[in-house]
Amino acid sequence: MSRYVVTERAVIDASVERVWEVISRTDRYAEWVAGAIEVTDHHGVATVGRTYAETNRTLGPLRTSSVWTVREIDPLKRRVDTGTGFAPLQDLTSIFEFQPVTGPDGQDATEMTYQVEYTIGLGPLGILLNGVQEPGMRAGMRTSMANLNRLIRSENSATTH
Repeated sequence: MSRYVVTERAVIDASVERVWEVISRTDRYAEWVAGAIEVTDHHGVATVGRTYAETNRTLGPLRTSSVWTVREIDPLKRRVDTGTGFAPLQDLTSIFEFQPVTGPDGQDATEMTYQVEYTIGLGPLGILLNGVQEPGMRAGMRTSMANLNRLIRSENSATTH
């Protein structure tokens, strides 16, 4: 079995505290996670050991049901969840890391690192399959972070008007 690590980074135009507030809400994932169609079961604020479930897009019109378990929380810095339901991807781990930075306008911003680790069995076919699916995964991760940025900016704008 081959182990894969896919990492993308983006700057979110909000403080780490504000970004953390949104990503900690498991019930809000369908609002910003590119592949999440709906959150079907959740516990509100992420809590170590608790699970949440989603309906997700896979390839084209195909959908899957996933279950995620919150494994690690280092407030304002790191969150680690493991997921099932994405065959043939196995041992799926999603890691969000946050670092405060100064945005181009001098305001508080957050560098977000989104990392997904997984294995694919199937021998040489798994390597080929990963070559097909990884670009889409990367695009989805970038889209998710752009969606998160837009969501936070729209909410911030709504509260200041």
